[in-house]
Amino acid sequence: MDDNRPSVLRVEHLSKQYKKGVYASRDVTFDVKEGEIFALIGPNGAGKTTTIRMIATLLKPTEGDAIVGGCSIKTDPAGVRRNLTYLPDEAGAYKNMKGRQYLKFMAEMYAENREQVAEYVKAAEGICKLGDRLDDKIETYSRGMTRKLLLARTIMSKPKIAILDEPTSGLDIINALEIRRMIKELAAEGMSFLLSSHNMLEIEFLSDRVGIIARGHLLEVGRPAELVESYHAENLEEVFEMEVMKKDVTGW
Repeated sequence: MDDNRPSVLRVEHLSKQYKKGVYASRDVTFDVKEGEIFALIGPNGAGKTTTIRMIATLLKPTEGDAIVGGCSIKTDPAGVRRNLTYLPDEAGAYKNMKGRQYLKFMAEMYAENREQVAEYVKAAEGICKLGDRLDDKIETYSRGMTRKLLLARTIMSKPKIAILDEPTSGLDIINALEIRRMIKELAAEGMSFLLSSHNMLEIEFLSDRVGIIARGHLLEVGRPAELVESYHAENLEEVFEMEVMKKDVTGW
């Protein structure tokens, strides 16, 4: 990756305190460049989701800021939402709608006119590759088909950055591979991604850089291969284990 690419997302000392002295996320700082796939990894309760939700303007930070496409999550959250889309792990679609109907409904929320609605729907149809099944009700879809539809909805407006939480969770190998390849292709076209996943093999395959987070602190950031080499590890799972265990022993 060209390190001279502009940053689409800058996270600056971002913190979320729920009660005095208890932080879900603390002093988190990183950036995501244009066309980059950046992954946040960490154990359950590490602060990944809290950090992501602050960036997505769903939670207000206690301290710090994040700049998305030049807009601050604190002073211009509406501007942030114009530049960013978010697909949570638990996201669902309206099962009583047909696939194409759902895409049109969602496109109307993002688009500024009818022409743009049609443009977004056409883009989504190409992304999800569901063909004639888009004329069927979503309640008849498999989990893999639904996830493809949701991913297409998330990126059809070509945001500057898309946040994907567990993008292939629960999918079979074929569907997971299709979605990973889709993310890679879109990144090659210039879209940026912030991912969160517990699947280390997926993270190694997809990510340009990785941030390891635990107890709300960002412990390490680097390219997967470089992290594996510097830790003399076999894979990213071992890097993750060593870094988190080191902090558990030494404290903060």
